[in-house]
Formats: sequence, structure tokens, C-alpha cells
Amino acid sequence: MGLLDDLKGKAQGLIRGNEQAIKDGITKAGDFVDSKTGGKYTSQVDKVQTGASTLVDKANERPTQGPADNVPPAEKAP
Repeated sequence: MGLLDDLKGKAQGLIRGNEQAIKDGITKAGDFVDSKTGGKYTSQVDKVQTGASTLVDKANERPTQGPADNVPPAEKAP
């Protein structure tokens, strides 16, 4: 789980401070798809846009401390 936690932390770091720009990009991407499909999949695109925006919002929530967060740092060998 260490690699996944590391990637999650990096993603959260990239999102912080850029939330609105990311949400604007999500909206523009969805609008682009709608324009290219003639609005045929608007309801599905809207669901994806909402879900992606929710993920951006959740990335700002402070994670709860888990067992991996309580591990002390490794000592350096002499």
C-alpha cells in the first residue's frame, strides 16, 4: 500500500490550490464531448463531470490517520 499512498499524496498535493482550474477543465472537457457527440450522451457526461468534481473536493479533505501514519521513521545505520 505504500506506493498507492505515495501516489495519492502526490495527487492531493497537485490538486491543492488548483481546484477551480481543475474543475473548469472538467467542465470544458465535458462540454467538448457533448459538442462532438451532438449532446447524445449529455446525461452520462454530466454524471462523470459531477463525479470528477466530487473527487477534486474530496482530495482537499484531511485524511484520517491510519496505522501506516503512526510508523516511526527508520533509524540510519552507523
